[in-house]
Amino acid sequence: MSDAFIVNGHIIDPANNIDEVGDLHITDGKIGPVISHDSNDYRDLNRGRSYQSPVYDATGLVVAPGLIDMHVHLREPGFEHKETIETGTAAAAAGGFTSVACMANTSPVIDTPEKIEKIYNIASETAKTNVFPFGSITKALAGEELTDMRGMYSAGAIGFTDDGVTVMNAALMRDALALSAELGFPIMVHCEEHHLNAGAVMNLGETSRKLGLIGSPNAAEDIIVARDIMLAEMTGGHLHVLHVSTAGAVELVRQGKKRGVHVTAEVCPHHWILTDAEVEKQGTNAKMHPPLRTQTDIDAILEGLRDGTIDAIATDHAPHAPSEKAQGMVDAPNGIIGLETCLPLVFTYLVQPGHLTLAEAIAKMTVVPAHILGIDRGTLSVGAAADVTLIDTGTINRVDITKSRSKSQNTPFNGWELKGWQTLTLRGGSSQ
Repeated sequence: MSDAFIVNGHIIDPANNIDEVGDLHITDGKIGPVISHDSNDYRDLNRGRSYQSPVYDATGLVVAPGLIDMHVHLREPGFEHKETIETGTAAAAAGGFTSVACMANTSPVIDTPEKIEKIYNIASETAKTNVFPFGSITKALAGEELTDMRGMYSAGAIGFTDDGVTVMNAALMRDALALSAELGFPIMVHCEEHHLNAGAVMNLGETSRKLGLIGSPNAAEDIIVARDIMLAEMTGGHLHVLHVSTAGAVELVRQGKKRGVHVTAEVCPHHWILTDAEVEKQGTNAKMHPPLRTQTDIDAILEGLRDGTIDAIATDHAPHAPSEKAQGMVDAPNGIIGLETCLPLVFTYLVQPGHLTLAEAIAKMTVVPAHILGIDRGTLSVGAAADVTLIDTGTINRVDITKSRSKSQNTPFNGWELKGWQTLTLRGGSSQ
């Protein structure tokens, strides 16, 4: 039996309403008791005590459950020049994440039980974090025929998504959500009406007109969010809205929740920090779908985070090779990396300004995504896997993309000074 101790830390575990200074015992890769420094147990245990096991001194640090990113593109198989399961999870661990859920838009698409099993097999050999794969909703992401979701779910798929494209056929989406209601998995939806955003490379607005670029209107997102909420209401399925970017989508989710629809939603840091004006400054490093929007949308997203309409924080980590992002706004692929900068962006732009408490922010990156995905992570409960993240909320570092663990460097945050960084990531009690 192997033991370890994390001592003198500010332990924040939203799953168990713990927010206090104390010690955390880890034994055989599992969480042991949390001993508060205010308790009689602590005073009794520490009379003349000397630790014989590895000890991590967390004085001045936050001790949290290992972070969970429920929206990551690991690219393997098929796009290993962008990222692999090994490099993507190394970046995740460096950012404080101990679990990631990977999207299905690989090559070939993850659309059969055998491909789900392959992801688990690769991860077991190379991953630095826990890896939970999604299967695709439709075969080859073509939007024409549902996959064998029953078979993939049995093989370990944690949910289903055609992220990167929208399932435009409402009948197929209805059937997917009906199966969700029966079996209990989430359907994760990318919401863009493709006929409204055809050829778009950024948000439709003042900047797109100034630059002479085709823009996507907010309505392209809002229409599909509204449709899918109605389908979830009709079927009783669990709808999860990926990467919300518009004020309209926030309000649609809010109203759906009020009606009792089983709808959850996530947001990414770039959508609550950056506006579409960033495209003029940073070009393709600010190109993503859904695109960066306006300050009005940012304000609505922040309110959605505050009032609980937005359940979770994710990165949509989307690595691309430098040569691909150098092609210009029309031809470059969408997306940015985000695993190593998410935590300090959350602390700097959500916690410090007072939009969320630190405990609320940690909940949206631990127990809440774990609940949405149905995985047994995101908690410091006794007996849980010892996935733990230590955070130094006082450290200020400058983002240096050349030090990234990812294979790719496509980020608009390079050079930004941010506060609140990971200092240690333990997966199953072992340092990553």
